[in-house]
Amino acid sequence: MTELTSNKQATLDQIEAATSLDTLEEQRVAALGKKGWVSLALKTLGQMNPDERKEAAPAIQAVRAEVAGAIDAKKVQLESAALEAQLANETIDLTLPGPDLPQGSIHPVSQVMDELAEIFADLGFAVATGPEIEDDWHNFTALNMDESHPARAMHDTFYFPDAAADGGKMLLRTHTSPVQIRSMKEQGAPIRIIAPGRVYRSDSDATHTPMFHQVEGLVIDRDIHLGHLKWTLETFFKAFFEREDITLRLRPSYFPFTEPSVEFDVGYANEGDRRVVGGHGDDEGHDWMELGGSGMVNRRVLEFAGVDPDEYQGFAFGLGIDRIAMLKYGMNDLRAFFDGDPRWLSHYGFSPYDQPTLSAGVGARS
Repeated sequence: MTELTSNKQATLDQIEAATSLDTLEEQRVAALGKKGWVSLALKTLGQMNPDERKEAAPAIQAVRAEVAGAIDAKKVQLESAALEAQLANETIDLTLPGPDLPQGSIHPVSQVMDELAEIFADLGFAVATGPEIEDDWHNFTALNMDESHPARAMHDTFYFPDAAADGGKMLLRTHTSPVQIRSMKEQGAPIRIIAPGRVYRSDSDATHTPMFHQVEGLVIDRDIHLGHLKWTLETFFKAFFEREDITLRLRPSYFPFTEPSVEFDVGYANEGDRRVVGGHGDDEGHDWMELGGSGMVNRRVLEFAGVDPDEYQGFAFGLGIDRIAMLKYGMNDLRAFFDGDPRWLSHYGFSPYDQPTLSAGVGARS
C-alpha cells in the first residue's frame, strides 16, 4: 500500500507538470495502460486471500479513479489552452483587401429575369408564380385547347403516369400560361401580371432544350385593346435592349387562348455572327425576327377563370427568356445555358452586385 501511495503521488505530480497532450498520454499509458502500474496492482488481487483482497481492492480502485480523473481534468486544460493559442494566432485583419479567389456569378437567365421584373414593375405589373407540375385542366383545358389539340400530344408534353385528384392527367407545364388562370381565379379582375419561370417541352437541339424559360404577360381591365398590347411590348423592348430605334411588327396568327391573335417581330441587323436588335426590318441590311406570340384574351379563357368577358377584356403575350438573353448578350447556342461550364459562366455571368435598375440601365455590366 505504501508503494501504491508513492506511485500515485508521483503520477499526479507528473500529470500536473505535463505541458502537452503527448506527455499526458504517456502518463496515462504508464499508469492505466495494460502494463501500467495501476493495472499490475489490480492483477495482484487474485493472489491475495479474501481478507487482504477486501482491504486492497477499494484502495487500488480509488487510486485508479483519482489518476483517471486527474488525467481527464488536465486534458481539458491543455485542449482549452491549445484552442486559445490557435485562435490568437489565426486572427484576421478585416481591413485588409480580400483574397483574389474565384467568385461565383449570376447566371444570364437569372439576370434577365431580374431585368424583366424591373422593367414591368415600372409599368405596374406584379410578378406571379405557379407550380411547374400542373394538371391538364390548368395547362390546356382552361386555355381553350380541346382534346385533339396538337400541343397535348405525347411528343410535345411530358406526362406523369399518376392522375390528378379529379382524374385528369398530371404533366410538366408546357408554358407559364397556367399561372394566368390561377391568378385570375384567385384575384379576379382587374389584374396586371407577368409570369416568368421554367417550362418543359420535348425538344433538344441548338435552339431548343427540354427545359427552358418563358415569361407570360397578362392585363385584364375595362376597355383594353390591341393598341395597349403594342405599346406595352414596344416600351418593354426599348427598355430591355436599351435602344430607342426598336421597331415592332404585329402579324395575324392563331392561338386558342387569344382572339384575335398576333405574333410580334422586331427589326434586326446582322453584325458579324450575331444579330443586333434595332432599326426597321424593311430597311436595307435589316430583317424581321419573330420573338413571341400575343393577342386579346379569348372570352372562353376569361369564363374559365371566373372573369366576366362582357365587362372585362385584356391581352396576353409570351416570349422566351433564353431567346432574348441570347439576342441581348451575343450568345449563339442555347445548350450552353445548361452545361454548367465555369468558363462560359465566367464570361457571360454577372456580378451579384450588378442589380438591374432603370436609372442605371438594366443591362449594365460590371
